Amino acid sequence: MKKRLSIRDIAQQLNISITTVSFILNGKAKEKRISEQVTERVLKLVEELDYKPNQIARSLRTGKSKIICLMVENISNEFFSSIARHIEENAFEQGYKIIYCSTENKPEKTRELIKMFRERNIDGYIISPPEGIKEDIQSLLEDKLPVVLFDRLIPDLPTNFVMIDNSDATYKAIHHLVEQGRQKIAFITLDSRQTQMKDRLEGYKKGIKEQDLKPYVLKVNYTDSYAQHVTSIATFLKKHKEVDAVLFSTNYLATRGIEALNTLNLKIPSDIGVIAFDDLDFFKLYQPTITAIAQPVEEMSKKLIEIILKKLEGGREESDQEEVVLPTQLIVRNSSLAQK
Repeated sequence: MKKRLSIRDIAQQLNISITTVSFILNGKAKEKRISEQVTERVLKLVEELDYKPNQIARSLRTGKSKIICLMVENISNEFFSSIARHIEENAFEQGYKIIYCSTENKPEKTRELIKMFRERNIDGYIISPPEGIKEDIQSLLEDKLPVVLFDRLIPDLPTNFVMIDNSDATYKAIHHLVEQGRQKIAFITLDSRQTQMKDRLEGYKKGIKEQDLKPYVLKVNYTDSYAQHVTSIATFLKKHKEVDAVLFSTNYLATRGIEALNTLNLKIPSDIGVIAFDDLDFFKLYQPTITAIAQPVEEMSKKLIEIILKKLEGGREESDQEEVVLPTQLIVRNSSLAQK
């Protein structure tokens, strides 16, 4: 097996100090007043010898690592994993690689991830931000690092974003349920101040108010377990036995809600209608099939990578913000239809 090269090997071949090589490979040549001639010698040898961090050497030459960070709430969620797959395909075609990570909606974890990626000279960031990281995103922007937010925004922080019209999506879902004869419509959502959740609640309330109906709202904690969500939903529906339809604000709340309905022996759609926000393959296979609000995942992904690549390649002025709002599609299946 070929011996792995070290910084010491490079320093010995060039007859310079290990410290000097380290400074150069960590981008501190100018700060430490190392001459351009020495810097070039180190970087040239690094590439010739195929030293492991040759990507670093190239990034020092070009100012680009050709890596983009995709930071999402939960990469295992089908919505986020679909976004990631499409973004990776589009980025690869343009010569960029994607690093994904999950924040779990934890601001502390998100800050640590941002710090780590900054130390690795990541070129740009595509982020679905949790609450509490406004200053961290602001810092990225102040350092002229391209950032595109999606799925949710940070209030009062101007930046690039790709979103859907969440309020319109839930408003139209309520309209559909009313058309199917539903009058006691509940909304089960997260106890969250995130913009997408606030907008989905706003759309529900608008639709209910226009139809002169009574609102039924349950908010659960994101950090609660699967079993806790099932119990909370079942308890809520037992208390409000008059409810004849439920709109769930996320796909995972819908799957947990379906289990809660099963524990209560409530039949879909004869006893209760169901609509989920975000489509899943599971919803097409479950019997009865589940009506869902589908986000335009492929178009969102294309817009996200298009915007960040324009920023990375210098095609836009820094002050030119890209703000994209896309429509959703209500995919009507059996779970929300009126019973004949």
